[in-house]
Amino acid sequence: MTEINKKKINKPVLATGAAVICALFVGVGFWMGTHPAKEPLYGVMQAKTVDVAAKVTGRVQTLEIREGDNVTAGQLLMTLDIPEVEAKLREVRALQTAAAAKKDLVDEGARPQEIRAAKAQMQRAQAGKELAQKTYTRVHALYREGLISKQKHDEALAQKKSADELFAAASEQYDIAKTGARTQEKEAAGALSAQAAGGVDQVESLVKEKNVTAPLASEVSRIYVEAGEIAAAGLPLATLVDLSDQWAVFNIREDDMPQITKGAVFKAQIPALNAQNVEFKVYFINPRGDYATWRATRQSSGYDLRTFEVRARPVNPVTNLRPGMSVIVER
Repeated sequence: MTEINKKKINKPVLATGAAVICALFVGVGFWMGTHPAKEPLYGVMQAKTVDVAAKVTGRVQTLEIREGDNVTAGQLLMTLDIPEVEAKLREVRALQTAAAAKKDLVDEGARPQEIRAAKAQMQRAQAGKELAQKTYTRVHALYREGLISKQKHDEALAQKKSADELFAAASEQYDIAKTGARTQEKEAAGALSAQAAGGVDQVESLVKEKNVTAPLASEVSRIYVEAGEIAAAGLPLATLVDLSDQWAVFNIREDDMPQITKGAVFKAQIPALNAQNVEFKVYFINPRGDYATWRATRQSSGYDLRTFEVRARPVNPVTNLRPGMSVIVER
């Protein structure tokens, strides 16, 4: 067969093959355009964080930690210098001592010397009463016989009554000395002592704030103060991250939600760890705010597709997993 005949035969074959390839290319492109692959679900790891703060304002005296350190529950993180609270503690302790002494004084009552003095005063008044009684008896007998004047009789009677009253008053003073303070005075003294003790407890609790400790075993993520700076009450001094409590957060549109239910288990990739097929379990599903609405179902009418926040925890511990790492779920 000549070269010319070969060319005549190959041209139609080549044209037909090219047409078939173009048709296949167009068909595949059309199918892929009408059946787009679903995008993966993207999530981000998060962990429980705790901001450590003090109840009172103080100056940072020492820093016992650095960012990235692992700490245990109760470990000292930093110390604060709080001279005002320490001075207040000395004041309330002095008040407590005074209140306790006053309570003891009220409970104890009069001193033994005071009781003996009151008793002696009563005995002297009793002797005076007895003498006045005898004098009046003799004077009254003489007055009845007309041997003395009425003036003398009345003077003896007055002395008797005065002696009786002095004895009664001395007896009352002796009883008071033996009995001690009244019940109301004892209750008032006890209440003041309890109040002073409560003030000491309150200030001591504030003094303990000078030692800032870790509330849980965690990792130091951020330190917001340096030694010598003023640490304001209530403001965070450091942030701790609990790496034992981590979860992945996904923002999923509701038309992608049919397979996402509470308790569902799915497999995901963690690119930062080059980890494949890591199992996660959904434990939280909640709609995001209106600002997170993805789009409308139709341009002219219909309803808005909402976005849901979905949280899932690893089924098994993942080594070196950290907050901020991406989590990818293929669909």
